[in-house]
Amino acid sequence: MVPLFGFGLFAAGWGGGNGAAVLLAVLGVPLLVGMLATVGMTARTVVPMCGTVGGLLGWAVLVFVLGTLGVLAGLAAYGQGVDLGSAGARIALTGVPYAVAAAFFVPGPWVRWGAVTLLAAAVAYGGLLGPAQKRQHQDAAEVARYLEKPELLYLGAAPPGMEVSRAEVGLGSFSVDYRPFRERDEMGWVGLTVRLAIEPAIHCPEPPEEGVTCTVDAHGEMRTVRDLPGNVRGITLTRRYRSTQVEVTSQTLDEPGLRHVLDSLHPLTDTELKKLMREQKISHRL
Repeated sequence: MVPLFGFGLFAAGWGGGNGAAVLLAVLGVPLLVGMLATVGMTARTVVPMCGTVGGLLGWAVLVFVLGTLGVLAGLAAYGQGVDLGSAGARIALTGVPYAVAAAFFVPGPWVRWGAVTLLAAAVAYGGLLGPAQKRQHQDAAEVARYLEKPELLYLGAAPPGMEVSRAEVGLGSFSVDYRPFRERDEMGWVGLTVRLAIEPAIHCPEPPEEGVTCTVDAHGEMRTVRDLPGNVRGITLTRRYRSTQVEVTSQTLDEPGLRHVLDSLHPLTDTELKKLMREQKISHRL
């Protein structure tokens, strides 16, 4: 009856506004309390409180209030993503808080200890195990989202004194930034970008850009040097790697260092991905 009553409140509030929901509550709550009192009549020899009419009504009201609080706590946990099983299991679980509340009025210590144990288990699951399970599901879903295009997820070894500071998975690319371990160290930056190869071979852009020197060696690797203000040169190396085109660029790292990043390319491992997620260094660009 509780799920039916709850659905009725929702439907009444949705279709007829708060007035209809309040009217249903005014009519439905006494009905549920009366049903509990009717059930309690069969327990007069077990529950001393049900021995009188006043005690029976008080018992029914207390069981209804305490049980409803338990149902509301379960709804709150379910709203936070705690897994409560199938629809049939959730309907059956709505009766558990009322059964636990009723058990506390039974004089037998074993019944009460059983109710305490069940209540503690529910609190532990809803407060600890359930959220942990939810986080695991979220982490698994996030990992699956990052792995939607594994052909792009390649990582090179960080240059000496540097680490991965940021990684971003795009619709058709995977980019990684490397920066020094500590901010007070000499500033530097290395960028790695992986894209799906579209053209069969790498070639310099035509017409050539002003202030840019571009060459392609016999192995198909492209070297681009840009003259930047302040007597600074930006070096970019681009090569094919499997089905992708990978480029690494920097204004502070020399050419052998950039080539070492390319030579150390490897598929991003689960350990590396989880480490980036744990350190919140990877994101997904829509």
